[in-house]
Parts: sequence; structure tokens; C-alpha cells
Amino acid sequence: MSDLERTPLYNLHVSLGAKMVPFAGYEMPVQYPIGVMKEHLQCRAAAGLFDVSHMGQVILRADDPEVAKRGLERLIPQDVAGLAEGRQRYGFFTNDEGGIEDDLMFANRGDHLFLVVNAACKQNDVARMRAALEPEVTVKLLENRALLALQGPEAEKVLAAHHPDVAALRFMDVATVALAGAECWVSRSGYTGEDGYEISVPVAAATEVAQALLSHPAVEPIGLGARDSLRLEAGLCLYGHDIDTGTSPVEAAFTWAIQKVRRTGGDRAGGFPGADRILSEITDGAPRRRVGLRPEGRAPMREGTPLFSSESSAAPVGLVTSGGFGPSVGAPVAMGYVAAEFAGVDTVLYGELRGKRLPVRVASLPFVAAGFKR
Repeated sequence: MSDLERTPLYNLHVSLGAKMVPFAGYEMPVQYPIGVMKEHLQCRAAAGLFDVSHMGQVILRADDPEVAKRGLERLIPQDVAGLAEGRQRYGFFTNDEGGIEDDLMFANRGDHLFLVVNAACKQNDVARMRAALEPEVTVKLLENRALLALQGPEAEKVLAAHHPDVAALRFMDVATVALAGAECWVSRSGYTGEDGYEISVPVAAATEVAQALLSHPAVEPIGLGARDSLRLEAGLCLYGHDIDTGTSPVEAAFTWAIQKVRRTGGDRAGGFPGADRILSEITDGAPRRRVGLRPEGRAPMREGTPLFSSESSAAPVGLVTSGGFGPSVGAPVAMGYVAAEFAGVDTVLYGELRGKRLPVRVASLPFVAAGFKR
């Protein structure tokens, strides 16, 4: 793995006994000695600490902050200009065909916008923004900050022991606070479906902040294995698997993330790549739809499993994009895309595993209720 990058917490992961694997160009911990199942349940019951420093952290800055906001709106279908200072929102870059180039979080930090983008896409995302926004807007990919995620029902108590102000933050609030002596940018968010925080930390302080959080008895380190099963139970997409450049936001069931002001009839409708297709699908519907799936047996249906309308039909009507065992659910869970006519909850389909077709039922998402602090 000599050609892979390492996060600032690499040595800490090794000292904690992590199994390291390649992921998005980095050596990342997939699990720790307690194992993926216990890590997953630890996050649901108490708190877990994730290293997500491989993600891209980007600042957009202009002499007039409104220029940066309107500039970003040319690239994503979200309401950036209307986002209040100290708040964060989920968004996605789209292409001219209406597909999703990457999904991201963006925050209004007053005189600048702060974005977190996916590791495998960050160089393309930065190039896209620079081509569209500079020189009026400066696009800076931060190399001097790590990123941690503290997730679980005990996360507030753990972080508030270091800075009590974090307890007052609501879901998607952002603030600057001192943790273990370091200036940290904290958002009340995450990708597990649990309450929690994402914490941007100066690289020089990353290990010290992580160790301070891990010293709490409610916290265990969590690897990529449990991160994947947690986000799947929460009905959250993994870029490159559940969403990609050919998937529209409407197909992905992301209509909720496109605010009315950017839709047909809104004050700033359209004006982003692929707007014609996306706005048309919001009005008329998409030909396929992302759905939750509950296999009726004990066998997980994993990514790539074709879905059929019956035990004997010739052509598939859908495909599983993420699947595995849900430790909190105690049963297999999956997500995938099916033709719109088969997307109704409780529709029975058949997944083909090793030449056999086994029943799978369309289910509501998420599989585990979200624990966000509203």
C-alpha cells in the first residue's frame, strides 16, 4: 500500500490495532479489535469516533460573500444564498445530463462557505469549482486540517465535557469551538443516522483531540466496515455505488434536498447543470426510483444483485446498489433502484443469488429511525 496516502491519524489507528485497507486512495481503518458488529452496535448505543480526514475540506471566499453563494448555486441545485450564517445543508454537484457528480455538505461560516466533499471526487470537485468560479471566488482545498466524526446518542455528553456550548447546537448547526486547546470547526451532523458531530481539526492537533475523545468510556474507535453498515441502515447513499454520474437526484429520492426557490416557479429556479431533466422529473416523475429492500430470508443481497418482478420473468426490473446484514435490524437490508411501477412499499420482487431467485420486499427508508437533534 506504499502508493496510498495516510491521514494524520494513521499512527494512532495502528497503535489501536486497526486493520488498514485501501480506500479512496488512502490507507484507512476498516475495523478495530472488537470487530465490525460490536463497533456498529457501540455507535448505536453509546458513541463512536471515526477518522474521515480523507474527505476534501474546501473554502470558497469572495470579497462579497454573496458572490460566492450565487457562484455555488450555478453548480448545485440547492438554495445557497438563503442559508443562514451558522447553518449547513446537504447538496450535490450535477452534470449537464442531470446526473450526480458528487454529494457534499456546505456551510455558511459568515465571510466564507465551507464544503466537505467525497475523497475520491475531491480533485475533480475542486477543478470544477475553480473553472466555474475563479477569479471572482477563491477555491481553496485545505491540506492542514483533519476531520473527525463523533457519532451516537452519547456524543453530546462526550463533546460537551470538552466545550459545553456544543450541547446547544441543533442538527446542521455549525460553530467554532476550542477542543483540547485547538480551534475546531464543529457541525452537528454525520453519516450514521445517529446524533453526533463532525469536527474539523488542525492537523497538528488531530491526534491529541482524537485521544481526548477516545479517553471517554462511552467512546470506541470505529472503522469503515461499521460506517458502511450504519449508513446503510440509515438509508444514506455511498457515492459511486448508490449514486453516480448517471443517476438523477429525483431517481435517488433526493427531491427533498432541492429547495422550492430552485424549482420551477421559484425565484431562482434552474440555472444549474442538468436543470431541464431534474426539474422535469420533479414534476413528472423519474422512470426508476431508489428504494429500501428487505430480503425475506437470511441471505444478504449485495451490490450487483439483479431484481426481477417474478420468479420466472426474463428481464430484470432493478438492481441492488448496497446490501448486507443490518446489526441493529438483526436481518439483511439493502438499497437499490427499481422501475417506478415496482417502487411501492411492500412490493415483492425477486433477487437472483447464485442462480436462485429469492423474495425481497420493497421497504421504507431508513431502516433505523434517525436520532438527529432537531
